[in-house]
Amino acid sequence: MLRELAVQNLALIEDVRVELYPGFCAWTGETGAGKSLLLGALGLLLGERGSAELIRTGADELRVTGRFELTRPEQREVAADILQAPVEEDDLILTRRLARSGRSSALVNDTPVAVATLRRIGEMLVDVHGQRESYSLLQPAYQLELLDAFGRLTDQRKKYGAAANKVRDLRKTFRELSEARQTRQRELSLVRFERDDLDAAKLTAGELPALARERETLVHAQSLAQFTGGVAARLVDDDGSVAEVVGRLVKDANRWAGFDPKLAEVAARLDALRPEVEDLAETCRDLSERFEADPDRLDEVEHRIGFLKKLQARYGKTPDELVAYRATLDAREAELQKQEDDLAGIDGRLRAAFAELKEAGAALSKGRAKVAKKLAADAQKHLADLGMPKAKLDAVLEPVPLPDDPSADIPAAGLDHLELMLTANPGEPARPLRKVASGGELSRTMLALKTVLAAHDPVRTLVVFDEIDANVGGRLGDVLGQKLASLGRSHQVLCVTHLPQVASYAAYQWTIRKTSTAKRTATTITPLVAEAARVEELALMLRGDSRSETTRREAAEMLAAASRRE
Repeated sequence: MLRELAVQNLALIEDVRVELYPGFCAWTGETGAGKSLLLGALGLLLGERGSAELIRTGADELRVTGRFELTRPEQREVAADILQAPVEEDDLILTRRLARSGRSSALVNDTPVAVATLRRIGEMLVDVHGQRESYSLLQPAYQLELLDAFGRLTDQRKKYGAAANKVRDLRKTFRELSEARQTRQRELSLVRFERDDLDAAKLTAGELPALARERETLVHAQSLAQFTGGVAARLVDDDGSVAEVVGRLVKDANRWAGFDPKLAEVAARLDALRPEVEDLAETCRDLSERFEADPDRLDEVEHRIGFLKKLQARYGKTPDELVAYRATLDAREAELQKQEDDLAGIDGRLRAAFAELKEAGAALSKGRAKVAKKLAADAQKHLADLGMPKAKLDAVLEPVPLPDDPSADIPAAGLDHLELMLTANPGEPARPLRKVASGGELSRTMLALKTVLAAHDPVRTLVVFDEIDANVGGRLGDVLGQKLASLGRSHQVLCVTHLPQVASYAAYQWTIRKTSTAKRTATTITPLVAEAARVEELALMLRGDSRSETTRREAAEMLAAASRRE
């Protein structure tokens, strides 16, 4: 519901603000006063293209702001989906700016958005019907959506949508797995080769450094044996060995120990060295025997080191890193094999999902076939009231084939295409509603449909009619007024009208005037709150400047009669 509209610097409009209310709201005024400008401002707010030529002379920028009240939960859900953000407030404030440079900007609740986003928000909130244009009701997709709501087929539509999403997801998975199959099979072969290759290598952590140390030992085995053997000999075996020298020193120290107690301690410490010298000599003898040249073992070590270095060059990883890498190959093989198995089994799942989709689509089509004619018949009754008694409205459902090609799109809204066909006069061919030539016929058909569907559109709560009464006489204007008032019980209706009969049924009325001074001309909009003000406006619409007291009494009776009929 539009609660407030503010317009600055749009053509003749300098600064206008209007507060709106629920129900049937009428904008009246003489031709050229600016009613279309205000509707044009609303169109800019709903994402229509703008031009710098619309900017008021002397201004650098035009600005339109609208405050919409979200009165239904469905509106909040759709708005959140469009904005990709939660909508927690009851109001949506839309702003559109257009600079003289041609640059356009849009805001929703002070957050910058693309004009296309503003258009989607507008289509969600407002249904606009003009003589030469109409938004949602002329779109077959939206007609189909309303047909489903009218026939209480929403659950079946959701079931079809879920089945369609399942088929799309399976087709996407199948396509992705199929496209990657050759690459995946190559990778699977590589993983298995690497697993077997690394298993055959029998790698162990820390092996290469250990082999490098062993190789150095084997290369210098003779020198190491000579050194350790020589150490053992010098310590114990040779004449004048360390052990022999220590023994003599012990005897001498014991002989002189009587002269000083400290020499006894020296003798004891020298005596303690002999076991350590002998043990060290034994260790060196053992090492000397172990440090034995082994060409065969050296060849084995050299070969193993060479093999590990080739493995490292092949994989670009150290042997220790290859040990860790080998631990990942089993999981990767299992993952790739699962994808292969999924591809092998997805065909059956896809056939089952496709059958489910066909079943859901057929059930939805059957339900639509039952209610489509009723929708057209109910709307046709209103057309008779609206001065088109010989018009014929038909709802034509045509099947939409379900493609077997996996790359083809799945119809989003079911297996039907709905086209509302209108035969305005006997002898004329039936035409799709979106191709009806007469603006008056189109507007009245829109009103008839909207009256029937009013209770079935939970989102678009504002309906705008621009001069729906064009080429309509007073008697039919009275009927139009009743229809709009009836629609106003469930929707906010904003109607620009020249007929006092229509305006008299409005719950609220505003007059739009053009005022001129010596320098400028400006458009104003004034709410008609008092009954006398409304009577005066209706009288002006009836007789213009030649209105009289008789005209005013006629206008008052018209207003009273409309109140009684509501």
